[in-house]
Amino acid sequence: QVQLVESGGGLVQAGGSLRLSCSASGSISSINAMGWYRQAPGKQRELVASITDGGNINYEDSVKGRFTISGDNAKNTVYLQMNSLKPEDTTVYYCYARITRYMYWGQGTQVTVSS
Repeated sequence: QVQLVESGGGLVQAGGSLRLSCSASGSISSINAMGWYRQAPGKQRELVASITDGGNINYEDSVKGRFTISGDNAKNTVYLQMNSLKPEDTTVYYCYARITRYMYWGQGTQVTVSS
């Protein structure tokens, strides 16, 4: 079993910043990738940012230049620094970890950006 624990969500004004963290624990052999999805009500889930064990990073277009993903392999932890937040960033953010062909998910953390 693999558990993902997220933290760092909250309420912030537009233009502000938040930092999300996600730590993986349990039966971890090798994490191939970690990242964050988000899904607003009535919308499809979208990949916000991801980082692979090889250091490859991808961002969803709307967050490029504002969000930064980073990882600490020793701690099996991934971070998402979110700057210049906009009201449209408001939703629940879900951390994931991909280990071989399996996907594991965090419980989700709410991010609310007020205008």
